[in-house]
Amino acid sequence: MTDTMTPPALAIRGLCKSFGGRAVLSGFDLDVAPGEVVALLGANGSGKSTALKCVVGLVLPDEGRAHVFGADLFDGSRSSVQARTRIAMVFQQIHLVRRRSALDNVCAGALGRLPLRRSWAPVAFPRELREEAMACLDRVGLADRAHERIAALSGGQQQRVALARALCQRAGVLLADEPVSALDPSAAENVMHVMTDLARSESIAVAAVLHQPELARRHADRIVGLRDGRICFAGHAGEISQNEISALYIANEKVSA
Repeated sequence: MTDTMTPPALAIRGLCKSFGGRAVLSGFDLDVAPGEVVALLGANGSGKSTALKCVVGLVLPDEGRAHVFGADLFDGSRSSVQARTRIAMVFQQIHLVRRRSALDNVCAGALGRLPLRRSWAPVAFPRELREEAMACLDRVGLADRAHERIAALSGGQQQRVALARALCQRAGVLLADEPVSALDPSAAENVMHVMTDLARSESIAVAAVLHQPELARRHADRIVGLRDGRICFAGHAGEISQNEISALYIANEKVSA
């Protein structure tokens, strides 16, 4: 558990976003401290993924601000561009190059800090980067699979490679959008364990969209519940009741019916 007085690595204020006249986010606020894991829960369409996509720049918010280590992500300045390099994102659909090795994919996390002459192809990656990437794979328990192609790895192993890539990126903030939804329970548990271990040992701030409340209870420091783009509850994982969590999804079912 992180100190509540620790300045946030990620600070979101008043985030709003609408699509086709429908409000998906309405004044969303969130702080995540270094080393903290925050789980975002809610039914489909509640705004969880949209919030993360606004932060990383995949969606342009209508209103609101987001800061990473104090730098405004939306002001278009040089500092905002540099701040975005400190954000890594992993998805349900794993964005890795399937024909490349696990090691090459992890090395790709460092492309933003390499000169062009050392980043045009894996063969040009410097030895120091390969050593760093191997250490990152070792941190997620996959050093022995470093030279295997991504296509030969299981879904859980691929997601761990994605986490190793974020580590090699030297990210201070990790956004995870349903990172374990496509995995079997054992693999999901393993990936969540690796992600939370990296958060705490490397002081990475993690905000993760999850559809498995039980995983959130076991692995997150705090849980935030969203409904219709607004926060319904937020608190330490052990303080959120099952009734509060169930209400998020029951309310959505009533609207759908």
